[in-house]
Amino acid sequence: MSKEIIGTNENFNELINGDKPVLVDFWASWCGPCRMLMPTVEQIADEFDGKLLVCKVNVDEQPDLARQYQISTIPCLILFADGDIVEKSVGAKPKHLIVKMLEQVM
Repeated sequence: MSKEIIGTNENFNELINGDKPVLVDFWASWCGPCRMLMPTVEQIADEFDGKLLVCKVNVDEQPDLARQYQISTIPCLILFADGDIVEKSVGAKPKHLIVKMLEQVM
């Protein structure tokens, strides 16, 4: 991944309210499907560098963010544009479906 951006309680609102769309990956280190999805998320971060921010939120380290966005199953990808949720995807999805989700804001 070009530069890993970690979402925390302190920086999350600033990240999602920036001038670029943001794909947030809610994950945990113990989650097998999260680890399976990780290379895909890293590829997307590289391919869309400059057009999209990709942010990772570890739900174990940031439980308040997980609660705020009602994350009950991981991996969970949420696409934000101008601070608003555009789409939410739960589970490890193939890259082409994630890219299709991103096309809504590109």
